[in-house]
Amino acid sequence: MKQLIIAVASATCALLAAANAPAQNYPSKTVRIIVPYAPGGTSDILSRLLSPKLNEVFGQPVVVDNRPGANGNIGADLVAKSAPDGHTMLLADLGALSISPSVYKLPFDPVKDFAPVTMVTYSPHLLAVHPSVPAKTVKELVALGKTGKLNFGVSGIGGAPHLAGVAFEAQTGVKWTYVPYKGGADAIIGLASGQVDAIFNGMLATYPHVQSGRLKLIAVSSAKRVAAIPNVPTVAEAGLKGFETGSWQGVVAAAGTPKEAIARLNSEISRILNTPEMKGNLAKLGTDVYTMTPEQLGNWLKSEIDKWAKVVKAANVKLE
Repeated sequence: MKQLIIAVASATCALLAAANAPAQNYPSKTVRIIVPYAPGGTSDILSRLLSPKLNEVFGQPVVVDNRPGANGNIGADLVAKSAPDGHTMLLADLGALSISPSVYKLPFDPVKDFAPVTMVTYSPHLLAVHPSVPAKTVKELVALGKTGKLNFGVSGIGGAPHLAGVAFEAQTGVKWTYVPYKGGADAIIGLASGQVDAIFNGMLATYPHVQSGRLKLIAVSSAKRVAAIPNVPTVAEAGLKGFETGSWQGVVAAAGTPKEAIARLNSEISRILNTPEMKGNLAKLGTDVYTMTPEQLGNWLKSEIDKWAKVVKAANVKLE
């Protein structure tokens, strides 16, 4: 009997060791953060802030891999079809990902084909114009926009900045001509060079260009004024009741990724983001750290997909 008990105990320990092996061995090779937009945008900036910190704790290279195109869906598809081992993850605007099913015929399912890891940050959109545009306020911009002569740059048709422009149109009666780019960084370049007249874009990527004088800031899309720029009014203050948009950046991996790997990614990313140094630096840029559990992020994504499906249908948004 004693030998049987010892044998059972040994077998149990072996099973527990095997169950813990994925957590102990992860990561075992280079970790790729896929950014589905061109370099210089919000997702890219956040990925490059996180990657060296993750490299330190993982003891493995953590590289940022930009795969722009189709409003982020090319990079997202790459991750959806990657090996489900936690060594490839997507850091992207999950608001845009939640909109895509209503606008595109996708080769992947945003709910079924991804394992949620964590939300990363929220930053409002900035409504900015080229310095040559003769408008300093939302009211003045609306007056110009009603002439139908303004080009509006977007990071992709059907993305969150595009639908921010659509919502602005619906509430004000302006008539934008939408000009799509491969990402927020390209849209900023388009605005700074005068190719377009106005944009909505994430504050993290956009505000440095306002500070440099390349762009003129009109308003911020958050519900309340941002502490980093307290003198800049919200869009809602101009009479657009309830207007609130922004960039929800988050991380997902391929469906089927071991729970141990997801748990470690969630734990390390959340810990890094919530350090006083990181939170302080991001707050100065108008970006709030907003981490979640995998379960919370999964529920958020499902809810956003349902919400934006109604908005897209009501606005009759179609690819051109």
